[in-house]
Amino acid sequence: MKEKFEMYKGGLHDIKKGVKMWKEEVKETWLMDPEMGIQPNQMDVVWKFEEASLENWVVTCDKDHGEGFSNANLEVSTLGHGMFSGELSTNVPQDGVLKKSGYVNLRSKRYRKSFEREACYEWPMRTHLVIRCRGDGRSYMVNLHTPGEFDLSWADTFSYILFTRGGPYWQVTKIPFSKFFLSSKGRVQDKQEPIPTEKVSSIGLSLVDQNNGPFQLELDYIGIEYDPSHQEEFAYEMYLMENEVRGIVNW
Repeated sequence: MKEKFEMYKGGLHDIKKGVKMWKEEVKETWLMDPEMGIQPNQMDVVWKFEEASLENWVVTCDKDHGEGFSNANLEVSTLGHGMFSGELSTNVPQDGVLKKSGYVNLRSKRYRKSFEREACYEWPMRTHLVIRCRGDGRSYMVNLHTPGEFDLSWADTFSYILFTRGGPYWQVTKIPFSKFFLSSKGRVQDKQEPIPTEKVSSIGLSLVDQNNGPFQLELDYIGIEYDPSHQEEFAYEMYLMENEVRGIVNW
């Protein structure tokens, strides 16, 4: 009886939360001025790293799945931003199965609307992803997740490298969406295609550089921007060969 009561109580809590979110969605739809045009070079923040928003992120590493010895965590920095830190270890568990190890990952929870409805971010006309961070000199992988309708495309991810310079200074990195390349389940696909910016469900940051030791990435915000001077549609040229598709990568 007590278990049923707790279940009903949790259900009512979810309904109240859903109704509150739905009211905000209706208010935003009817009261917000329509977007008549996108201002050039004006950055819109999508993810802000502060204490109240850190619960919207999930940290994972190889140790969580019994596949290694790395550790990672996300906490508030002394300046009130998000601090993604830990230690990367490439030591392979002696189980006779694994051959490689060493990864950590920070991923946002999937974007949802009221009543837990799955949704996607819509970024029409945007050309760049903007990240303000303070790194440690390591190279991180930025992953934009775009799951499709069918199970074969649920793991579709578009990625590009975030190069950090280290040191005490902040950096603002603008990555063109045209540079993101398609991968699935960790494998870069031979046949590439531009990222569908209207189907992004979440974002992730991964460290898999195979260098043992501590890492530290302080994050302020991640946003999007329209730069009219950027005319590139897709950075990777495809050409057909017999029974296969090959690509030319222009970094």
